[in-house]
Amino acid sequence: QVQLVESGGGLVQAGGSLRLSCAASGRTTSSDTMGWFRQAPGKEREFVATIDWSGGYTYYTNSVKDRFTISRDNAKNTVYLQMNSLKPEDTAVYYCNTVVTGTTAGLRSWGQGTQVTVSS
Repeated sequence: QVQLVESGGGLVQAGGSLRLSCAASGRTTSSDTMGWFRQAPGKEREFVATIDWSGGYTYYTNSVKDRFTISRDNAKNTVYLQMNSLKPEDTAVYYCNTVVTGTTAGLRSWGQGTQVTVSS
């Protein structure tokens, strides 16, 4: 069973940057399409970005395009989310997950996430 642990969140001012990490344990995720999701207070969890197993294909929700970059290191079984030019509306708990093929839905049980708070 795969366990996903997110880290790297924190409090940052608008315009700042953070880099999130998602470490997988239990088995390798090197063949999985992986993604980042977020859930803001009072809102449903939403898709943010996805990356295929090779790292050659990425896809972003419109609100983070040109600001966020998803990447992966299969040797470390880790997926990253570099977040630049952060806005207050990016405030949320961020989660990673294996993505169901052909969709933007998470496949596995959700981890505890990592809190990102952007102050104005």
